[in-house]
Amino acid sequence: MTNLSKYALAISSIYVWIGFVCAISFMEAWLKFQAPGVTLKIGLGIGRIVFSALNKVEWVFVLAILVNLLIAKVALFKIGNIFYFLALSILALQTIYVLPSLDTRAVLQIQGKKVATSNLHFYYVGLEIIKVVSLFMYSLKLIKYEK
Repeated sequence: MTNLSKYALAISSIYVWIGFVCAISFMEAWLKFQAPGVTLKIGLGIGRIVFSALNKVEWVFVLAILVNLLIAKVALFKIGNIFYFLALSILALQTIYVLPSLDTRAVLQIQGKKVATSNLHFYYVGLEIIKVVSLFMYSLKLIKYEK
């Protein structure tokens, strides 16, 4: 069995995951504000919904990859899986801290309240870049995986 067929679910999940993140975090997030009639409140409302959905879909990809690794009987806690666990750790940090913090700020802005400036969006984008690179590196590892 070739690695492409052995890890087909994991590899395809990784590339679809990368596509989701790139399309939403690097395109949709800022392009929506350029559409006619999209106010800050509307854009933030859309963003809250889209990023909440993206986060849930990303966890499905995490599980799909994990299932494939378990079926392939891969020893999970080996150095070769570090990029998977890096992406997983970033997603966990985003889920537990970054997205809830951004969501709270968005709700306050939607309500018309003053919100102090923050670099949280820049941190989020930085984490997204690291996550995408990690996923890509892990896909390369799976393609040429050796037990």
